[in-house]
Amino acid sequence: MNVLIVYAHPEPRSLNGSLKDFSVRHLEDAGHHVQVSDLYAMKWKASLDAQDSTAWPADARFDASLASKEAYETGTQRHDIALEQEKLRWADAVILQFPLWWFSMPAILKGWVERVYAYGFAYGVGEHSDNHWGDRYGEGAMAGKRAMLLVTTGGWESHYGPRGINGPIEDILFPIQHGILYYPGFDVVPPFVIYRTGRTDEERYGHIRDALGQRLDTLWTAAPIPFRPQNTGAYDIPALTLRPDLAPGEEGLRVHIAKE
Repeated sequence: MNVLIVYAHPEPRSLNGSLKDFSVRHLEDAGHHVQVSDLYAMKWKASLDAQDSTAWPADARFDASLASKEAYETGTQRHDIALEQEKLRWADAVILQFPLWWFSMPAILKGWVERVYAYGFAYGVGEHSDNHWGDRYGEGAMAGKRAMLLVTTGGWESHYGPRGINGPIEDILFPIQHGILYYPGFDVVPPFVIYRTGRTDEERYGHIRDALGQRLDTLWTAAPIPFRPQNTGAYDIPALTLRPDLAPGEEGLRVHIAKE
């Protein structure tokens, strides 16, 4: 299998750096092919702007979606964007690895998403009608591929528990797992989250490494998070609200995950 690791940490000698190197070795030893997009090492341009199109008129008002659409359709995207899109096409599975900074991914990784997920590539695809509202949320260019988050955080696991002060980790990661990965079609397996990173000694690192290796071994067999597909009847279209008979009386993010 082909695995793309999109990695966002500025320090190669960090816990993240060690785990990224371990993941590459472990996957390759298992016979998989691995590419790494090390965003800090690549000096990735994080901001989406008119410079992402080599043909956008200098004096034209910048429209992010329109510029992205035209550049993707006409082959006038910046070369760095096109290269990352090719990696996504190549990959059977994608791992986004990052430290949780201010309840989200580092800006450089968010910028990777904003620039690489071009209109016509990751969004703005498929029929839009009263029966089908685009190929997204379970459909799209990434359908048939798998994705997983590898996340580190300094907080305690209890801080991110059901009653933890930071909020449940599932809710914090929902915009990434549902809105960035499931949206263009990935099957999203549960995240691998490491808590209290500042308390990681050699013994604990060994346990983390072994647990990560086991997770990587099941990347293709683990049951994905059962997000509800958009276009198979669970949602009223075009309002895109969950049918009242599904999760009746419930609200919030978790109604978009089917109960097993």
